[in-house]
Amino acid sequence: MSISPGLTAVAAVAGLAGVLAWRIREGQTPVTVRKILIPPVGMATGFSMFFVPAFRVPITWALGAFLIGAIALAYPLLLTSRLERKGEAIMMRRSGAFFTVVIVLAAIRYLARGYFDSLLTMEQTGGLFFVLAFGMILRWRMSMFFEYRALTA
Repeated sequence: MSISPGLTAVAAVAGLAGVLAWRIREGQTPVTVRKILIPPVGMATGFSMFFVPAFRVPITWALGAFLIGAIALAYPLLLTSRLERKGEAIMMRRSGAFFTVVIVLAAIRYLARGYFDSLLTMEQTGGLFFVLAFGMILRWRMSMFFEYRALTA
């Protein structure tokens, strides 16, 4: 199955716009433990894709993708978002650079995906980028969780 590069670019931009809109809306409501933990828990169900042989990659590749996401790509998110107490509520405070970081991370993943698509199958590339994104989200959300607990203790 061949998908045109224009279609994938439009889909990537639409996905990015959706994420940005969600982040703006999410930032206007108080943070709760549930709001912090549900995204990585829900995302973890995506690992079921690896039951299908076409998505499988060597474990070292998956571990590498997870570590790149958790170490390198989560770092800018950690630097540009903080939790703060406002009265009885805990709110997310993002720096002005937060959305720039999200856009740059999306661009890096989009450009890298084009390279990896030339080396791997579309399914394997999707699987590796899922693991990369999961590492990034998991580290960011766990940091938020510990910050939340410190603010509510």
